[in-house]
Amino acid sequence: MTLLGQGFLAIWNDIAPGGDAEFNHWHTREHVPERVGVPGFLRGRRYAAVSGSPAYFTLYETESVSVLASPGYLARLNDPTPWTRRSLTLFRNTKRTACRVSASLGRGVGGALATLELGPMAGRDEELRAWLTGTALPGIVNRPGITGAHLGEADLEVSRVKTEEKKLRDAPDAVARWVVMVDGVDAPTVTDACAQFVSPAAVARHGAARDTLLAVYRLAYCLSRA
Repeated sequence: MTLLGQGFLAIWNDIAPGGDAEFNHWHTREHVPERVGVPGFLRGRRYAAVSGSPAYFTLYETESVSVLASPGYLARLNDPTPWTRRSLTLFRNTKRTACRVSASLGRGVGGALATLELGPMAGRDEELRAWLTGTALPGIVNRPGITGAHLGEADLEVSRVKTEEKKLRDAPDAVARWVVMVDGVDAPTVTDACAQFVSPAAVARHGAARDTLLAVYRLAYCLSRA
């Protein structure tokens, strides 16, 4: 099974000191079930950092990127529950990006996920995209223990829609440009795959700017639409 739809929402965040237990409880009991209940949302996952930062990564898979600007979703973003209002004040260093799926290879969900934030240098979009989708991701997904390798490209208009929820966080959300995700059985497996195929030197040779960010996460919670 690849990613379940043609869009996804990627959210990275830290939590204010002392707030992790409350964040995890809210996220599991209310927030992910609420989001997965929105029409067009297919699956939600929360991850905790093994290496790199921020401390948490959340992935929502959607039928398309347009779901992330749909009336049903915006209604939730503009009418947060009391528990959500309290919880969002704990967020720190938030990056939130709505993406179109450019490539999704593999089958299944593993216990660890690497996220690589990157973007092309001026004029090298097609070169970088072709190398990632034609060489790097197929190479990664063929490695033992890898369950998926994916590329998403930001939809900046959808990512930057102003909502009531955004007002509750401590600072404006940052936005990634492109996101590579490598899914596998454990953290060492995905770390090794990234080092071999999408190291900073490798992506730079094929057109990526030199501001890549890699973090590796363990799966903490996953919920699919019924």
